[in-house]
Amino acid sequence: MTETVLVTGGAGYIGSHMTLSLLEAGIQVVVLDNLCNSTAESLRRIERICGKAPVFIQGDIRNNAILDNIFTEHRIDAVLHFAGLKAVGESVQKPLDYYSNNVAGSLNLYQAMARAGVFHLVFSSSATVYGEPEQMPISENAPIGTPTNPYGRSKLMVEELLKDLAHSDPRWSIALLRYFNPIGAHESGLIGEDPNGIPNNLLPYISQVSIGKLKELAVFGNDYSTRDGTGIRDYIHVVDLADGHLKALQAISTQSGIHVWNLGTGTGYSVLEMIKAFEHASGVPVPYRIAPRRPGDIAECWADPSKAARELGWQAKRGLEEMMLDTWRWQSGNPQGYME
Repeated sequence: MTETVLVTGGAGYIGSHMTLSLLEAGIQVVVLDNLCNSTAESLRRIERICGKAPVFIQGDIRNNAILDNIFTEHRIDAVLHFAGLKAVGESVQKPLDYYSNNVAGSLNLYQAMARAGVFHLVFSSSATVYGEPEQMPISENAPIGTPTNPYGRSKLMVEELLKDLAHSDPRWSIALLRYFNPIGAHESGLIGEDPNGIPNNLLPYISQVSIGKLKELAVFGNDYSTRDGTGIRDYIHVVDLADGHLKALQAISTQSGIHVWNLGTGTGYSVLEMIKAFEHASGVPVPYRIAPRRPGDIAECWADPSKAARELGWQAKRGLEEMMLDTWRWQSGNPQGYME
């Protein structure tokens, strides 16, 4: 197994859970994060949980000097790349920010890896690369290339870049992990999702309404052709997601080329079902109102995760109830997120 990994965006929501999983697996971690949508407090909490701390460097993946310095000072064996912007709605409003961070930043990182002779990469991609899917569930060989928003297009551009890179040089060994919808928190309640300002994703919004931080949830559209008219998504526990990365990291340590795996549960839940499940876990009512559809949203989306089960020996273990209980434990114990 890899000895030292660089985790870009390692103080963020998914990155912090990944950093913890790596440390618990006995792997040394260097975290690079610009803290634009995260806080170093998450890394201090990780040390409380497992008794180990990553090396933390505050900086941006678009900064060549910082990247070269990291690869010079640390013997990095592989990179897990999470750094980037991730809100669909915001990407429609601010496309240049998304292309600068997600595309130009990634290109810069891969150039620095090549200069340093580091060719093992796990890339945090997204199910949004499938666009409006023709059929459910979505397998890895479903057509890609028509994402409905700039966020999805930025992920697709990086995937295409990486495919070209892998085809150009056999030293590269790359995993493209297409996430569905990560939710939940570590069972300790010490680390979880802490978005800046008003959350862009469903579950943190629900949980902030539940503690009174926000007044009510806006349900964007109840006229989709789904079982209750609201959008259906595949929600995966963030700890299961981190486990999938560990398996992918192990796989690419012995396989060159490019490999694509969906990380999802294979089950879809509607917005109204999510509200009900959270109310059941927390015992707190979640007021909501129906609002118009958001641009860039699709009706339904869930994974066929069988390729990851077959090739990585990975599958999601935590069900919806556990996702909700862990979210509630995090949110109720940290009502202001990390800024207590």
